[in-house]
Amino acid sequence: MSVTPDPRTTTATGADVRVRFCPSPTGLPHVGLIRTVLFNWAYARHNGGKLVFRIEDTDAARDSEESYQQLLEALRWMNIDWDEGVEVGGPHAPYRQSQRHEIYREVLDKLIAAGAVYESYSTAEEIDARNEANGRAKQLGYDNYDRDLTDEHKAAFRAEGREPAWRVRVPDEDLTFVDLIRGEVTFPAGSFPDFVIVRAGGIPLYTFVNPVDDALMGITHVIRGEDLMPSTARQLALYRALLDAGVTTYIPRFGHMPLVLGETGNKKLSKRDPQADLFLQREKGFIHEGLLNYLSLLGWSLSSDRDVFSLDEMIAAFDIADVNPNPARFDQKKAEAINGDHIRMLDADDFAARIVPYLAGAGYIAEVPSEEHRAIIAAAAPLVQERVQLLGEVPGMLGFLFVDDVSYAEDALKGLPANAGEVLVASVGALELVPEGEFTAAAVQEALSRALVDDLGLKPRVAYGPPRVALTGRRVSPPLFESMELLGKAATLRRLDALVQHLG
Repeated sequence: MSVTPDPRTTTATGADVRVRFCPSPTGLPHVGLIRTVLFNWAYARHNGGKLVFRIEDTDAARDSEESYQQLLEALRWMNIDWDEGVEVGGPHAPYRQSQRHEIYREVLDKLIAAGAVYESYSTAEEIDARNEANGRAKQLGYDNYDRDLTDEHKAAFRAEGREPAWRVRVPDEDLTFVDLIRGEVTFPAGSFPDFVIVRAGGIPLYTFVNPVDDALMGITHVIRGEDLMPSTARQLALYRALLDAGVTTYIPRFGHMPLVLGETGNKKLSKRDPQADLFLQREKGFIHEGLLNYLSLLGWSLSSDRDVFSLDEMIAAFDIADVNPNPARFDQKKAEAINGDHIRMLDADDFAARIVPYLAGAGYIAEVPSEEHRAIIAAAAPLVQERVQLLGEVPGMLGFLFVDDVSYAEDALKGLPANAGEVLVASVGALELVPEGEFTAAAVQEALSRALVDDLGLKPRVAYGPPRVALTGRRVSPPLFESMELLGKAATLRRLDALVQHLG
């Protein structure tokens, strides 16, 4: 019995590398799915190969057009492109399984002609009964009973009105392959029975259409999650059948990426976990550069001492063989910290443009800002770009610039010193002396420093707290003096007076 990888396994490298991303359009896109396409995309781009994007939509009960559109939206937001597939076309169209049934029938006919598959009429009840009669555990499932049915047996079943399923003849030997990430893996002979690829009635199963599409589309490297490892044994068996039937000329190489765990425990990150929801992360204010950087670290690293890098740097260095097979844990705080680093790497105009949807979503500005608001955003953006980790934090930081009156956060009021009223009155007196045309951050700082630090003898941390709350309603805000300059003298004095009145 052979324990070596099949010599017909592809040796494709460089521009001959072809990988695929083939999600089912069910539910919202999640970060684990994006990690999968990211690694495939980076491997294709690193090698100068191709990424094929196809849709596995044969489950009519669960698949939806809405989910399909969300997949497209997710990839476009993440700036992940593909070379062939849905929306862009290519030589192996159609790229949706629901449109390929005639192709699957033709492949099945070839497998039948080659004797690689056979008719199976056994029902689940009959299989259980045989296992019980033979002292065989029910969990072992199908017993390969129909492998050698005579023509008379088949005719008798058909006369009963039964339709056959089609099963692959699994080789009676070990199946070995070299995983791109995990090294040599062997599935012992007899570890799984002949399996159904087409149900009675002609309904093709995932175990059939997925490898068939890979074969017909020339996929050379199948890079997917560790949880799909058990199905690899059946895919290897089917690939041998496809080779024998002349459907393909090689077996692809497989690489199984590590599981992504939730923040606690040892369970796989569930689609229901908030961290898994890609669009929720976008809503919080992740930028695609930051999120992709973090997702790449779930199993791979550029170097041992560097976590922050560009996508171009990742592509230049990425090799699937360098992926760590051990489970990776999703750490929301680390993801946000890395996102903050990427926010700071943005060009000032780019950052200003990216915060517009968040300010609009919070109701501070229109979706298409006025010229006045654009000017405020351009001036204010640099004040917070160095301070936020998520774009979603920006409305809380800059919202005070777009309202006539601020509301005071409870923690901000509780944190005011006992002499807050005195500090505010002194601030008003100092700032009234600054001429309207000279109301700059430098002039404001000089006036307040003299009045509060020098004259009242306050420490800056105590001195500037009350004016900050008066202007923004918050304990934490953009730099105080620059904020006053942006608001202007009249609005600044009015807000200082308003807090005095509020404190009574």
